[in-house]
Amino acid sequence: MKNNDNLIDVLKTVFKWKRQIFYVCLIAGLGAIIISLFLSNYYQATTVFLAVSPDQAKPEALYGKGQLRTEYYGNENDIDRLMTIAESGELVNFLVDSFNLYEHYDIDPDRPKAAFKVQEHFFDLYEVKKTKRDAIELSVEDKDKELAARIANAAREKIDEMARHLINEGLEKSIRSYEENIKSKEAQLASLSDSLINMREEYGIYNIAGQTEALTSQVSESEAMLIRNQAKLQAMKETKGIPQDTIRLLQANVRGLEEEFKSLDNKIGRFNLGLSKFGIFERQYIEANQTLSDDKERLKQTTATYKSVIPAMVIVEEARVPVVKSRPKRSILVLASVAIAFLFSLAGVLLFDSYKDVNWREIYHAK
Repeated sequence: MKNNDNLIDVLKTVFKWKRQIFYVCLIAGLGAIIISLFLSNYYQATTVFLAVSPDQAKPEALYGKGQLRTEYYGNENDIDRLMTIAESGELVNFLVDSFNLYEHYDIDPDRPKAAFKVQEHFFDLYEVKKTKRDAIELSVEDKDKELAARIANAAREKIDEMARHLINEGLEKSIRSYEENIKSKEAQLASLSDSLINMREEYGIYNIAGQTEALTSQVSESEAMLIRNQAKLQAMKETKGIPQDTIRLLQANVRGLEEEFKSLDNKIGRFNLGLSKFGIFERQYIEANQTLSDDKERLKQTTATYKSVIPAMVIVEEARVPVVKSRPKRSILVLASVAIAFLFSLAGVLLFDSYKDVNWREIYHAK
């Protein structure tokens, strides 16, 4: 019963001051209406895009003949990279300069904190967020609806340009690396070529496989022919009635075959002496020539990729000129002002009625 009495007392107090509460709420509502009418309308333009995987700008993905499988759309890291670019000072400075936002925001560029002020004001009207479907949503608010759309689209295009520039920087490093490797390997090949030329002159080696077979065959044939002619000469010497001219001619042939065999033996000895060393240098030359060809092909592919325009994003929706204002929500502003005024006036009259019999002067002077 006591709680009911307290509630009734509260209601009595409210109804006692109902007219004053009504006037406070009315004044608050009228004030909110007047103030809201003076507030400028802001329009929000929004563009939506998806991140593309930077692997699409790799030569292996473009010229790998299907050996490298890559995802077309970017992952969380790629999305974060685009959002970081979207919130960078470089992008803001580009938009400020491109759209003369100092003048548009009525900020004196000669003031000491002008750059900070214009960025602060811009970020109040600018928002970048990731949607639940992993798209990036970029929004710009402005009093000028057409300007809001132009800034949003320009920001998106600049983000794409900056992201591609980061990828191209990596390609540039790869190109320089390939060029340095090619120069180094060309110098190595020149040195190996000179060494092979010198060894060919010193050891008479030109083709290991071909010369090995040819020299072996020549030595065998020369040795066999020498043995046959020596045996024939010996037989002629032991046979009576053979003319001396025939024997001397055969002796000359035997001496020629002996010199030929000796020459071939020296040649094959010299050949065997340089065979191992020549083989090592020849293998190095072939391997270096192959890697040089591979590097030149990769350089050509990387250069072609660098010159190609591969986007860093896929546009889902361009920013269009908004037709409906984003703020202020005047009805909500008025209702909120009235509700707050009602609550504060209600609390005020209850406090005033509860402590109306208190002698505040005595409390103040601590009597």
